[in-house]
Amino acid sequence: MGLGQQTARVNTRFRRGALVLCGRRGAVERMKEHIVIVGAGIAGLCAAMALARPDRRITVLDRDPPPPDFDPDQAFYDWTRRGVAQLRHSHVFLGRLVTMLRDRHPALWETLVAAGAREFTFGDSAPPALRSSYTFLPGDEKLSFLFCRRSTLELIMRRYAASLPGVDFVTEIFVNGIDTDEKDGALAVTSVRGVKDEKAVVWSADAYVDASGRTSQFPDWLRAAGAEIREEESPTGILYFTRHYRLRDGAAEPDRGIAQGAGDLGYIKYGVFAADNSHFSITLACPEIETNLRIALPRPEVFDRVCALMPGTARWTDPSRAEPVSKVFAMGALKNVWRHFVKDSMPVARNFFPIGDALIRSNPLYGRGGSMGAIEAFVLGDVCNAVSDPVARMVAYDRGVHEEIRPFFDAMARQDQHAIRRAEREQSGDGGSSLRGRLTKSFVEDAIGPASRGDAHVLRELMRSFHMHEPPTAWTRRADVMARVLAMWARPRNRKADLYPPPLGPERAEMLMALNL
Repeated sequence: MGLGQQTARVNTRFRRGALVLCGRRGAVERMKEHIVIVGAGIAGLCAAMALARPDRRITVLDRDPPPPDFDPDQAFYDWTRRGVAQLRHSHVFLGRLVTMLRDRHPALWETLVAAGAREFTFGDSAPPALRSSYTFLPGDEKLSFLFCRRSTLELIMRRYAASLPGVDFVTEIFVNGIDTDEKDGALAVTSVRGVKDEKAVVWSADAYVDASGRTSQFPDWLRAAGAEIREEESPTGILYFTRHYRLRDGAAEPDRGIAQGAGDLGYIKYGVFAADNSHFSITLACPEIETNLRIALPRPEVFDRVCALMPGTARWTDPSRAEPVSKVFAMGALKNVWRHFVKDSMPVARNFFPIGDALIRSNPLYGRGGSMGAIEAFVLGDVCNAVSDPVARMVAYDRGVHEEIRPFFDAMARQDQHAIRRAEREQSGDGGSSLRGRLTKSFVEDAIGPASRGDAHVLRELMRSFHMHEPPTAWTRRADVMARVLAMWARPRNRKADLYPPPLGPERAEMLMALNL
C-alpha cells in the first residue's frame, strides 16, 4: 500500500515537520490496538501472522519495494531484497517451523505446497538400513523438513500475511530513529521515525516490534535514550559460501544413500539443501583461519571443484545431473549474539519487542535461525493475546524465549568453540587430543552415528531435539535411548560396518593440493 492510500485511512497530524500516522477514524477503530513491525523477513512476517486478529491493527514497515507478481523462480532471480542479506543463502526449515505453520495457518501451508515447496517427512529421511522396516508412528509428522528456497517462503508468506484482516504493509520506508518518553519512571518507545518518498514520517502505535535483522539500529537508539542493554557474544569462527543449482530436465535428485548430505571435515564443512521447483543449493563453510581456502572459494570454478571432491556433494553437482544457476554468495562477520532487554525483571524499554536476529543471532550452520525467529514471533503473539499490560508482556515474552531457545543457543556456542579448536588442529597438523576428546569423538562416530542409522527409536529421539521440539540433550536423559546408544558403542566395528558412511572427503593437504593452494 502506498503512502497516499495509507493516509486516506488514518488521522494525520504534524510533529516537528514530519507527517505522523496514527489510528484510523471511528470510535471502534480508535480502540484497536496498533502494533508496528519494522522488518518483513521471516521473523517480521511470522510476527504479523502471530499478532493479527480482528481487534488489532498491524503495520509492517519494509525498506524494500513490494514484491512484483512473480512466480517463485522469478522471485529467486529478480526480487530485490536489500534488507535481507541472507535471502539467497541456503536455508533449512525444521520440523518446529513446519508444525507451527501447518497447524496455525493451514491455508498458508497449502499455498506453499502448491507453489512447489515440499514436505520431506521423517520416513523420507530414513537411512538405508531403516527404510524397509520403517513404520509411521504418531509424532513422526512433527519431524518433517520444509524444502524451499527462502525467497519462495518469504514471497508466499508475505502474500498470505497481507491477506489477513488488519495487516498493512508500507514499503520503501527507511526507519532512521525512535522517539521515547519516561512513563512511571521507566523508558517507553512512543514512535518510530523514517523517510518515505523523501519525506519524514513518524509512526505512532501502542507497541513496536523490531524485526530488522542483525544490523538493527534499535539497540543503539535505545542506549542513546538511556536504556541498558547487555549483550552476550561469542565467535562462530567460520565464513559461508553458497551456490544454487537446478536439476536438468529429466534428472532426479540422487538417492539419499549412506553418503551424507552434510558433513564436517574440520577444515571445511558442507551441506546440501534441497529446495522447491527442481532447485537446490550447496553451502561450504570455511574456518576463518583457512586464509587461502576462504579467498579461493568465491571463485565458481574452485567452489565446484571442492564439491566434486566430496561424495556428499559430488553426486548432486555432477554436470550431467545439475547446472549452476547463481554466483557464489559469501557471508562473514558471523557471531553468536544474545541481547538482553529485561533487567531485574523489568523491561529496559516499554512497548518494545525485538525478535529474530535483532534479538538472537546464531551460527547459520545449524539451520535454526528461521525456526528461532518464528518461535519468538509466536511466543510474542501468544503473550500479547493473553496479557495487556506492557511490562508484564515483555517479562512473559522474555521468559518464554529463554525457555524455548536458550538451551539451543548455549549448545550451538559450545559446538562453535569445539569447531574452532578442531580447525586449529587441522591447520597445524596436530591430530592429537586429550583422552576426553578422543572418547567424545568415538562416542559420536562409533555410538551415536551408527545407532541413529540403524535404530529407528534412537533416530526419532535425536530428531526431536534436532527439529527443536525438545532441548538438545533431552534424549540423553532417557535410559532406554542411552542403553541402545551404549550397546552400539560396545559392538565391534566389523559388526556395524554397514552403519558407517564413506569418507566425507579428502584430507586437508590433499584438498589444498588438488586446488593448487
